[in-house]
Amino acid sequence: MSDGRIGFIGLGNMGGPIAANIAAGGHDMIVFDAAGTAARAPDGVAVAASVAEVAAAAETVLLSLPDGPVVAAVVEEIAESNARVTSALVDLSTIGIAAARQVHARLSRADIAYLDAPVSGGTAGASAGTIAVMCGGDAALFERLSPVLSSMSRNLFHVGDTPGQGQAMKLANNFLSATAMAATSEAVAFGVDQGLDMAQMLNVLNASSGQNTATSDKFPNRILPGKYDAGFTNTLLTKDVTLYLENVRAAGTPDTMGAVLTDVWRRFQAAEPGADFTRVYPFVRDRR
Repeated sequence: MSDGRIGFIGLGNMGGPIAANIAAGGHDMIVFDAAGTAARAPDGVAVAASVAEVAAAAETVLLSLPDGPVVAAVVEEIAESNARVTSALVDLSTIGIAAARQVHARLSRADIAYLDAPVSGGTAGASAGTIAVMCGGDAALFERLSPVLSSMSRNLFHVGDTPGQGQAMKLANNFLSATAMAATSEAVAFGVDQGLDMAQMLNVLNASSGQNTATSDKFPNRILPGKYDAGFTNTLLTKDVTLYLENVRAAGTPDTMGAVLTDVWRRFQAAEPGADFTRVYPFVRDRR
């Protein structure tokens, strides 16, 4: 089953709605967020005052944290907790292959099972329970934790038996997503400059071979209405494409497109730190 009480650490834009779905699935939960737990906690769950308190109360702990160093610090605190009852940890964060392997090694020394399980689908997907969960780790552990994972999403994928493989899948996905956003921004800017209507361009692209997630979702729902409200910052996406490029170079696989794309997102982040990532369209459009 789901290994008793569930702990959840990190209740931000993604973690908050994911934790709410797990709670709605009827799981007994205790949660913590360093930025303030009570205001972010789902209704009806126990609120912890620290990471150690979660580790002392929850057999299975899920993390949804911003980057590898934060994950490593939280994992170390859990592993070192004298009162710990935690025996399994699921990391939903995007931290890169090497970091996932380091987390796995640290948890193994503490006799804690580990599932590398980054997610994709944005805040809307997190709320709707439609995010893709890309799990790397022991297949038996994946099956054992499927009740709690199924309560947060119906799109669960066991992509490999080795921690780090979930990260590889997530980095490949986010590289393609970031490429679609940057390339579509450039193509739409060109079309609009030639007098084409953006809405009509999107209709044509979505019926043609140029269709992608940017033309079908981000542009019609976030950019065309001028909302720019996808709920995912350029800071986080730049982190992800940078991780992709670093991991590609470590693997020795081709990096030509990765290098170009990472440069675009780094320049966008430098120009508008913390902006919604959909604002890459006006950034690209206004460069001459």
